[in-house]
Amino acid sequence: MKRIFVAGSSNTDLIVQCDRLPGPGETVLGGDLVRAQGGKGANQAVAAARLGGQVTFFCRVGEDGFGEASLAAYQSEGIDTRFCVKDKSAASGAALILVDRAGENSIAVAPGANANLSPRDVEPLQDEVQEGDLILLQLEIPISTVRRAAEIGYAKGARVILDPAPAPEAGLPASLLSMLDTITPNQHEADLLCGSISSNQGPETLLERGVKQVIVTMDREGCRLISSTGSRSFPAYPVQAVDSTAAGDAFAGAFAVGLAEGFNIDNAISWAQQAAALSVTRMGAQPSLPTRKELLTYDFHTG
Repeated sequence: MKRIFVAGSSNTDLIVQCDRLPGPGETVLGGDLVRAQGGKGANQAVAAARLGGQVTFFCRVGEDGFGEASLAAYQSEGIDTRFCVKDKSAASGAALILVDRAGENSIAVAPGANANLSPRDVEPLQDEVQEGDLILLQLEIPISTVRRAAEIGYAKGARVILDPAPAPEAGLPASLLSMLDTITPNQHEADLLCGSISSNQGPETLLERGVKQVIVTMDREGCRLISSTGSRSFPAYPVQAVDSTAAGDAFAGAFAVGLAEGFNIDNAISWAQQAAALSVTRMGAQPSLPTRKELLTYDFHTG
């Protein structure tokens, strides 16, 4: 099996479930406060590790209780944390999450130490990555660090996968896009990354700018794969959604594991769709991510 390297954010999530999400200036009463590990980078690392991936994680946490708990959690998942840095100058990242009864969420993130993850922090990839390995990236860390990790992966012959969230309004440079094997935006993110808001031509434009393949995620409608050979759709697996917080991260981690194990692209996407579907049936980010046994034994026809 090929190795999976994740460079990204590590957060502690503070979650409240409400009947509905509040509007501007509105207060709503919710249930109990739930604390869980999160951050898109950490979520994807844990998602891949629970499904059997050999995962190495690059991140920064603060020298505080949240950071200590995060590192201990990653190590308990069998993740290689040699390159997780304890930052003396910043607190650990945190996210405030509201979830309504339909499973939709609203999230605000305080980046903390994530904002200090530097290109120098990912330089060890030079010695670790080999041809055919996978590098998972997201945009909750500085873009300069994302670019450097992609450069190293591209030069080493690794498959570089970017989950472009949160999508920058200024888009992404073609110099970065051309180093990506796969990008996994939703439709709005795909358009935004190309400087458009509603053209729906984002996926095709991303291909023109050098990405090898685009997987557009569409929540309950599944996803669509667009590449130089055409486009095809993959339906979602029907489940009763409780919390969609880490669905995209479950997808990314499972997709990477599928490719690491030699799945073809269609099977890797279907595997990822199942992981994402199962994750939304449970509350929280990392608590919702399925293990390999859970995914292999879950009956998606009956729930």
